[in-house]
Amino acid sequence: MSEVHLIEHPLIQHKLTLMRNKDTSTAKFRSLLSEISLLMGYEVTRDMPVEMREIETPLATMQAPILEGKKVTLVSILRAGQGFLEGLLTLIPSARVGHVGLYRDPATLDAIEYYFKLPEQMEDRDCIVVDPMLATGHSATAAVSSIKETHPRSIKFLCLLAAPPGLDYFHEHHPDVPVYTAAVDPELSEKGYIIPGLGDAGDRMYGTK
Repeated sequence: MSEVHLIEHPLIQHKLTLMRNKDTSTAKFRSLLSEISLLMGYEVTRDMPVEMREIETPLATMQAPILEGKKVTLVSILRAGQGFLEGLLTLIPSARVGHVGLYRDPATLDAIEYYFKLPEQMEDRDCIVVDPMLATGHSATAAVSSIKETHPRSIKFLCLLAAPPGLDYFHEHHPDVPVYTAAVDPELSEKGYIIPGLGDAGDRMYGTK
């Protein structure tokens, strides 16, 4: 069943508005992306299971919740996905990190893979795939298709912005993978950019065009 989780926390929406502003500097954009990824990380990990373990506080013995021994892998879709990693690794410092390199063919908008590196034994791992934009959905769909070949225990997709065509395309191919996003903008431009969006996330992160 296709799932879209819209994360509408006021702090996330405030930071997203600052990121959308065309006058926000490259340094500020990167800083905001790190902050917003940390906040969104709380939501995408909300259902992580816990188990009870006996510990001793300075005053007494008690049963206390601790994360069940699940192994988390964060997979960044290069290059803009890198901006999401800093905040998520602050939240889950023990997570392993994988990378999928894709570029979009300017004529067909198809995703072309040029790099793929994931940790070993993915069948024991829960995977969170990160990319700021889910626009046409081609890159996200191609990345998740490649990741599924490693047979992870579960997959979630985390993005900053999505558009209906991208969500439709993604869930047509991966109806079992939930999407977590801060906003769903109404449309795409002729070149496949989210409107109103925030421009090219990679360019705004790194000061390129």
